[in-house]
Amino acid sequence: MELGIYTFGDIVADPHTGRKPSPSERMRQMLDMAKLADNVGLDVIGVGEHHGLGFVNSATATTIAAMAAVTKRIRLTSASTLLSTADPVRTFQEFSTADLVSGGRVEIIFGRGAFTDNFPLFGFEMKDYDALFAEKLGLFAKLNDADHVTWSGKFRPPLNNAEIAPRPVQPRLPVWIGALSQGSVERAARLGYPLVMPVLGGSFEGYADLAMHYRSVWAATGRKQEDAKIAIFSHLHITETSQEAEQDFYPYYSAYLRPMFRGPMPPAVYAQMLSPHGTLVGGSVQQVIDKISMLKQATGANRYVGQIDIGGQPYAAVAKGIELLATRVAIAVE
Repeated sequence: MELGIYTFGDIVADPHTGRKPSPSERMRQMLDMAKLADNVGLDVIGVGEHHGLGFVNSATATTIAAMAAVTKRIRLTSASTLLSTADPVRTFQEFSTADLVSGGRVEIIFGRGAFTDNFPLFGFEMKDYDALFAEKLGLFAKLNDADHVTWSGKFRPPLNNAEIAPRPVQPRLPVWIGALSQGSVERAARLGYPLVMPVLGGSFEGYADLAMHYRSVWAATGRKQEDAKIAIFSHLHITETSQEAEQDFYPYYSAYLRPMFRGPMPPAVYAQMLSPHGTLVGGSVQQVIDKISMLKQATGANRYVGQIDIGGQPYAAVAKGIELLATRVAIAVE
């Protein structure tokens, strides 16, 4: 099982000190995370996309290219790219450029997005939410397949034997689809894309059902079952003891999720999420091993990627978690 980390580059004040990192400091932390993850042997690092002042990363391909320049072997992916409000041609150019910098290590996860602030920002209508994604996903597939493309659609000007450059190092940029609705899962399977499931609430059984449905649709298209790939993304916190996670991480997690709860996160909710059947992958090394193993068993996932730098934690704590994931968790869940 591949293991990795991802970051949204959230800019949150440390709940203990009140200190908030500057955007440049936060970006340096993200690059340091990539270097450390590469050095300790993790398989992948992901970079999310947000367009508010509470996050440092909105130009994901640029950040990935910067990470590529300071790493040697780790794979680099978006997590995810909001294709509905992006131009597929420009997106392909940007990620192909990052792939050239990396020597062929870049991937993309396309998603429709849980947040919608990107729609008014880029001048798109929410009524076209799914139609935009479907059309642009189809265009991106053509761009990925050929260096000259002729195409026409509803949401962008047509292409007439257009040169699509630069080309990536890899024959094609690997594309995954992030999905949680049944319809989106079906589309990923029908089109032959690997699936990313964000595990951020609900029950393990629900994710197991989605994974089973994905594989059922995948097989119905005539594809081999062993070629179906599923990645799990979730919040992650690893400590030496369970008491550290129960007590020390709560203020940071509560600070990160404060907008969702419109105030402090209720301690009972935190306790439930941290419990053996909760969706927060957190606790001692053994507890994290157990929960990742449960997710793997439930969904058949080939890859687990955790958001580990949440809520204004000191970088030293984040680095310690990355090292524990690579040196002690990875051995047990391979």
